[in-house]
Amino acid sequence: MRTTSTSDASGSTSDSIGSIPTALPGGTWTLGDREVTRFGYGAMQLAGPWVMGPPADHDGALAVLRAVVRAGITHIDTSDAYGPRVTNDLIREALHPYPRSLFIATKVGANRDARGGWPTARRPEDLRRQVQDNLQALGVDVLDLVNMRMGDANGPQDGSIAESFETLAQLQQDGLIRHLGVSNVTAEQVAEARGIAPIVCVQNMYNLAVRHDDDLIDDLARDGIAYVPFFPLGGFTPLQSEALSAVAQRLSATPMAVALSWLLQRSANVLLIPGTKSVTHLRENISGAATVLSAQDVAELDTIGR
Repeated sequence: MRTTSTSDASGSTSDSIGSIPTALPGGTWTLGDREVTRFGYGAMQLAGPWVMGPPADHDGALAVLRAVVRAGITHIDTSDAYGPRVTNDLIREALHPYPRSLFIATKVGANRDARGGWPTARRPEDLRRQVQDNLQALGVDVLDLVNMRMGDANGPQDGSIAESFETLAQLQQDGLIRHLGVSNVTAEQVAEARGIAPIVCVQNMYNLAVRHDDDLIDDLARDGIAYVPFFPLGGFTPLQSEALSAVAQRLSATPMAVALSWLLQRSANVLLIPGTKSVTHLRENISGAATVLSAQDVAELDTIGR
């Protein structure tokens, strides 16, 4: 079974699964059989430049992860490909043994090359090895959630997900994975995966300016499936929009705060995983996501991606 503890990494008493904090923006969502905070944390930025190598500030990275748990965040997103293995090792060093409430999602389907590329690795033997690598690095016997990453750096690509997802479904049957999800996928691939095994989330690129998954989000919400947008603030090119700047100025908020708040208000099944390597920035993201948007604000913002 998964290693758990009643104390968090700072030594204070950890919350049980039944008493998850609700003070974070957006409240909670039931992800599979677990209640998690809709405001989560993405660990990708803790690795070095371009998600390669160790962080420049190792102790600072550990401090961010511990601040995440102290803030009451119960959903952390990672991958053994980040670094590679860097973020998983940091998570284990900072937080293991893990609080019972902590839910760690990872993903498989790609390796890293010496130039920082993301070559696909979706053969059954590749996926089995990646699952084992994640288990070992995180120091657990069972992974809470594994997302099957499809597509490439340019986004989702058409094609069958069957062989890859069937491999993960078998690993789930073997007791190595609790829940399954898909990432960087088309709506057709989502449907194909759901025909093989239940999924609890879809993780695609989505933000104020990238709205191609609007219909998919609504469909998933009706079925109780989470949608987890990556690059919620635009990724390596931050969101820029006159409408976004205008709303932010009117609310005396930053554009990034408004963008995060809009995502939480977009649909109850949207879970946020903004990343940062700074404790100060983490706190800013949390407070920013709590920004209250009026119907007029939302209407103006909705013009950006449509």
